[in-house]
Amino acid sequence: MHNGRMSAPDTLPHTLPDDRLGIPPHNLQAHPDELPVVQATRHWLEKAVIGLNLCPFAKAVHVKQQVRYVVSPATSAKSLARELVRELELLASADPARTDTTLLVHPYVLEDFLDYNDFLEEADEVLVDMGLDGEIQIASFHPAYQFEGTEVDDITNFTNRSPYPTLHLIRESSIEQATQAFPDAADIYDTNMATLRRLGLEGWRRLMLEA
Repeated sequence: MHNGRMSAPDTLPHTLPDDRLGIPPHNLQAHPDELPVVQATRHWLEKAVIGLNLCPFAKAVHVKQQVRYVVSPATSAKSLARELVRELELLASADPARTDTTLLVHPYVLEDFLDYNDFLEEADEVLVDMGLDGEIQIASFHPAYQFEGTEVDDITNFTNRSPYPTLHLIRESSIEQATQAFPDAADIYDTNMATLRRLGLEGWRRLMLEA
């Protein structure tokens, strides 16, 4: 997991060669210096989200290489909002067979969880203003994610703890299809809580250190 403050690259992000990560070029937007950010995010997706089955829907889009990874150079909430608009437009117009979902990682802004949490309201307002409410939803992940009423080190917070602050853009249609394929989808939250309580903090740390 990332520790310490990062500095944004001097140049604008661009697509990395797909042979460096095995991600199709149309689903990767990052500066070459940000390769570790993409790698850490993908590692978390594979080991925690998929490995612990925190999201039963994630494996299929990952295997099919339909996840778009974007590392934002934004250093202010205003610039991140502009990038969010661009990524929402791109996802709404993209063929789901090529890009089904987007992980918008923003390591240089909203590192404080309270600031990030406040921004989520703005993000939802962007959805409404763009007429995408009901078509796309935004899920939230953060290194310091904390559910209301929990202690900072409560293991259940780790269901939503990612290496870097991240906005996950998800098609509502994909959620509906996945829910039909997984009839117990309503039990995912409770199942995840139980999974993490069994794992514990030390188990989580070991998991994140696995190659």
